[in-house]
Amino acid sequence: MTNNKDDLLSKIHLQGVHVDLTDAMQAIIRGKFSVLLRHNEWIVRVNVRLQQDQHRGNQHHYAATGHIEVRGPDIVATVKGDDAYNVLDGLVEKLDEQLRERHERLKDKRNHPQDVELASHLPKINGS
Repeated sequence: MTNNKDDLLSKIHLQGVHVDLTDAMQAIIRGKFSVLLRHNEWIVRVNVRLQQDQHRGNQHHYAATGHIEVRGPDIVATVKGDDAYNVLDGLVEKLDEQLRERHERLKDKRNHPQDVELASHLPKINGS
């Protein structure tokens, strides 16, 4: 089980821009984003970028961007706020919602295929 957990955590790549990501902060971020990896087995990589805006004076303003690489179109989300941990929580929720919506769309497409209309004049066969 430890090997599987290490494999999941190696898929999460962290980057801090104008922010020092301490070991404790990295552990918290990896713990929060590992939930996404457990929800979807097709995730190849999760890139998380936490950026501190330096143009706000004494106030700290953070922006977190998440990029999930999966089979098909990648999923990208951005959340901004004043607290780094709240921003990261919001990012996890936003990415999780997008993964759920994507899963539902794929499931609907699989379970309810659309009829294909051909331009040629072929006889139609009734499926009864």
